[in-house]
Amino acid sequence: MRFKGQTAIVTGGGRDIGAACAIKLAAEGANVVINYFSSAEGAQKVVAHIEAQGGKAIAVQGDLNDPEQVKKLVQTAVDTFGGLHVLVNNSGGLIARKTIREMDLEHWNKVMELNLTSVFLMTKAALEHMDEGAIVNLASQAGRDGGGAGAAAYAASKGAVMTLTRGLAKELGPKIRVNALCPGMIDTDFHNIFTPDQARRGYEAAAPAKRQGTSEDVANAVAFLASSDSAFLTGVNVDINGGVLFS
Repeated sequence: MRFKGQTAIVTGGGRDIGAACAIKLAAEGANVVINYFSSAEGAQKVVAHIEAQGGKAIAVQGDLNDPEQVKKLVQTAVDTFGGLHVLVNNSGGLIARKTIREMDLEHWNKVMELNLTSVFLMTKAALEHMDEGAIVNLASQAGRDGGGAGAAAYAASKGAVMTLTRGLAKELGPKIRVNALCPGMIDTDFHNIFTPDQARRGYEAAAPAKRQGTSEDVANAVAFLASSDSAFLTGVNVDINGGVLFS
């Protein structure tokens, strides 16, 4: 029960990695606030699952690129559970695969807002209520290697999240630690939508672990980085990719 008495916000918590993170943190004692944008049904299912296991959770809809909605999300967490100790910045996405030649400024800005500006706004709002605790950002292997075809904007946004993680660690220590995870091929809707099956099979063949990752694999690592078990880690971007890329 590493998070007993603590409150955690998980953005994008209605499905896949976010849902697994919310369930894991709740299983270890956290009161969990699950943010979602459009995955209302999924978020409510996660809340129901947590409550059925004896935990406490609420789901809060919010656009993370709207500063007022972000502030409302954080204030709701504090008003409901009395504080804030863990922030998991999980929300994000690719939107679409576009080369730079194909891309217009609108697409570039949307990708940056979805993956980077949302982390800035959530972190800024959370810091009004966090005296100590941990922030865990979800970056990507794409931030290390540039991503696949048509993912340059996404890779750039995730690389920026990695650098922001380092800067925040310096700025907020020692009371608040900030780390990030860089997932590779995780079996989620992200890759169901954007990655051909042949590429996924190739990934499995190349990986020393010989499989894709699961949302639960990532959630376990998030819980470690959010807990006092990682008390001497801050500013790190941890690879979680089955050994496909070492850094």
